[in-house]
Amino acid sequence: MPLFSTRPGRRPRLSRSLGDTQLDKVLGKLSKRGSGKAADAELIAELLTETGDDWDLRGHRVSVLAGAASGTGIAETWLERDPDDVDALVFHSWTTLVRALEERSLDDTDTLITRCHRAAELSPADPLPWVVLLGTARVVRFGHKDVDALWRQATARDPWNREAFAQMLALLSPEEGGSSASVLDFVDAVRTRIPANAPCAAVELTAAVRQYQGLLAQGGMRAMTAGQLFEGGHLAAALHQAAALWPKPGFFQHAAAPADLNVLAYALCAAGRAADAHPVFQALQGMVTSWPWDVDGPALQRFEQHLAKSERGRQGGIGGS
Repeated sequence: MPLFSTRPGRRPRLSRSLGDTQLDKVLGKLSKRGSGKAADAELIAELLTETGDDWDLRGHRVSVLAGAASGTGIAETWLERDPDDVDALVFHSWTTLVRALEERSLDDTDTLITRCHRAAELSPADPLPWVVLLGTARVVRFGHKDVDALWRQATARDPWNREAFAQMLALLSPEEGGSSASVLDFVDAVRTRIPANAPCAAVELTAAVRQYQGLLAQGGMRAMTAGQLFEGGHLAAALHQAAALWPKPGFFQHAAAPADLNVLAYALCAAGRAADAHPVFQALQGMVTSWPWDVDGPALQRFEQHLAKSERGRQGGIGGS
């Protein structure tokens, strides 16, 4: 699946599929009011069957579709029809997780755990049941030993699974009951081992952007000096390497690469390097994700503002601060 186009830049638009045309078609066909639940379930089932054991693409498609189908009854209809289908079990579990994270509560933890374990039995190589359980720990706060065991199960099946790293990063964050120190410890433990073009390569910058946004939210002097977070040390080196490598055509091959490029563009602008973000904006071809842009305003508006700043910086031959 080609990730980057050589065509002239397109008008910025929010994208759930992140350039996955097959996923985009399914999203476009899903019933708007949940009236065709059986047909919708069939559409999703066919797409996941086609996806096969490409775990990265599977994780991307399941997470996006689960977000779109949450609360529609599609997952329930599918699971009632095929109670021992691994895709139906994983999809239902993920939609349950989406709702639980939105509501910060889970009504029936035991049933979700049972379904994930059943999916793992049916497809032992699939990391997604373990990823869902990692996400479940964000709501019900499993003990450290249990979380570590889930992490080992997920990464044993797919060492650089983007969704697993994303769930762990969120789980350890101070916003969800963890701490900044826990996040830093996790990033320090994994960053030197992650290949530069791995699906989870953005974990360090993602953690940094969240920390930066936390400083902005505090206001005062912390907000005024937040951009200094990206100056010096491992983080500055990581940002420099990402700016040099990530926008190159073909460097990234994972399904959610545009989401990571959004993080990189935002981080460069936050660091006062808007001109250096210009190649990243070009590579994105207008493909915008809600986060991280939506923290202090509408995502599209903020994206366009920083895009314009990168253009001005490039034309002026300066860093574009």
